[in-house]
Amino acid sequence: MKILLVYAIPEEKIEINIPNAEVIYVETGIGKVNAAMKTMHAICEYHPDMVINMGSAGTLNHKVGDIIVCNRFIDRDLRNVHLDGVISEMEFDVEVIKKAIPSWQLMEHAKLIGSCNTGDSFLTEGTDVEGDLIDMEAFAVADVCREMKIPFISVKYVTDVVGQNSSQEWYAKLKDAREGLSKFFIDSVK
Repeated sequence: MKILLVYAIPEEKIEINIPNAEVIYVETGIGKVNAAMKTMHAICEYHPDMVINMGSAGTLNHKVGDIIVCNRFIDRDLRNVHLDGVISEMEFDVEVIKKAIPSWQLMEHAKLIGSCNTGDSFLTEGTDVEGDLIDMEAFAVADVCREMKIPFISVKYVTDVVGQNSSQEWYAKLKDAREGLSKFFIDSVK
């Protein structure tokens, strides 16, 4: 089995060991365009069985240090565009994800299966943003995986609460995010 592990910036990368799987690491860069382009290129080159997006995210609803596995994705930039063919929300079936990784207890280990709201801006305020998490890449990666019919999830560490010094907190918490995600993945494969 091949698993494509995508993350935005080097500070979000962690090495993980998944039984019976080859893990391919792809740094996408920040933003939806970069994430979609680099993910599509990697899918065409490596032909993975599954894609996992990992990294950091903000929140309005949870606390710093929470790890949330997302299978539902919202594009806040497209949310109010009402044109045929424009998709602003998608969800991946948890059972399909479990079947894709049967020897790995990732979904069972997750305390929360949630949603991620993606947009092209780093939010520093906002109270009406739908979703558990807020990031700048997950929806784009999800959309590529949907198009290519590849199971996808996003595993994010909450680094900041939007509206509470978000940009400074985010960068300061990246080391904590790596450590928290590393422990989460290690505990998931026991």
